[in-house]
Amino acid sequence: MKLIAYIDCSSGISGDMLIGAIVDAGMPLRELERGLSHLPLKGYKLNVKTVKRSGLKATKVDVDITQGSRLKTQDSKRWKDIEKIIEASTLSDGIKQKGLKIFKRLFRAEAKIHGERFDRVHLHELAAIDCIIDIMGVLIGFEYLGIETVYSSEVNLGSGNIKTEHGNLPVPAPATLELLKGKPIYSTDIAFELTTPTGAVLISSLAKGFGPLPKMSVLRVGIGAGSMDFKEQPDILRLLVGEQHQSGLQIDDEITVLETNIDDMNPQLYEYIMERLFKSGALDVFLTNIIMKKGRPGIKLTVLCAEREVEKLIEVILRETTSIGLRFYHVGRRILQREIKSVDTRFGKIDVKVSRLGRQILRISPEYNKCLRAAKRHNIPLLEVMKEVATSLRSTDIGE
Repeated sequence: MKLIAYIDCSSGISGDMLIGAIVDAGMPLRELERGLSHLPLKGYKLNVKTVKRSGLKATKVDVDITQGSRLKTQDSKRWKDIEKIIEASTLSDGIKQKGLKIFKRLFRAEAKIHGERFDRVHLHELAAIDCIIDIMGVLIGFEYLGIETVYSSEVNLGSGNIKTEHGNLPVPAPATLELLKGKPIYSTDIAFELTTPTGAVLISSLAKGFGPLPKMSVLRVGIGAGSMDFKEQPDILRLLVGEQHQSGLQIDDEITVLETNIDDMNPQLYEYIMERLFKSGALDVFLTNIIMKKGRPGIKLTVLCAEREVEKLIEVILRETTSIGLRFYHVGRRILQREIKSVDTRFGKIDVKVSRLGRQILRISPEYNKCLRAAKRHNIPLLEVMKEVATSLRSTDIGE
């Protein structure tokens, strides 16, 4: 059974709140501890208790640090140390890679806001233990609950100020704001840091989409408690786990649209620029003829991309074109369910893209690059390869 999760961040999100929600949703504490025992990490204990927040029962999970304890390595605060701990664990490769990716984003954000080198920025020692347990515990918990896809509400950041080693800083913390770039956020008048950097890196790394609750059959509900008991609203995070209703359309991650109008560039350059943009992570690139001010003909260059690729693609556009500025905005998109399958042909296996509306197959399209390689390999017309794929499809059961 493929399960999805929806995370309600109306009171923000932190690592311990999400861990609490996972335990509350049905993961036994002993299973969480067993999973975390695969990390070469000592000197901590999980403390789980039932609490009430604004009259609602919730699960609070704290990471209690043994007095005087240290991470296994002597100074395990920097990226190289965190990387070493995760790589040395006996967790599955999938969880390891997800954990490394999340921590790399966290360290990059910290390095950027503090103006330090990536390999020099560090976490406080006790905070490092807490952070490792929270992030790796969430990944272990999602795997245990069978969650494959995560969606989230808009994220409440809170307001006010927080005390840090650098003095008082405004909420949201700079790292939180950096990690949530491009994601839907808002602030209420609750003078508290509702979303922490750990919560921000988790939700921005794991959530496939942000918005209202998707159509789903809820099977489990977990409620994780924050550390406060506000009068205005409960300091909780809700985790809804269940099956998504298949309408045949699915919401992909929000994407970003980059656009710029150009009227003074040699058109021969566009082919190379488009190639550079695709290599840099663009989902799609296209050109539109437009009429600009004073009747000048021009080209609108449009790039579709994931939010994480925005800065890199903006730099490509500004370096490779004559544009001196561009605009960008975030959009949602709905797509047919898609999968890649292979069919046997007399030219070898050729991949095709199968698009479905629910269980109904609407389109089967040969993958262009696969067909092109077969045509070149056999020195035959590309059209002949495509016709062969179509013939093979008629005698192949692609529905399974």
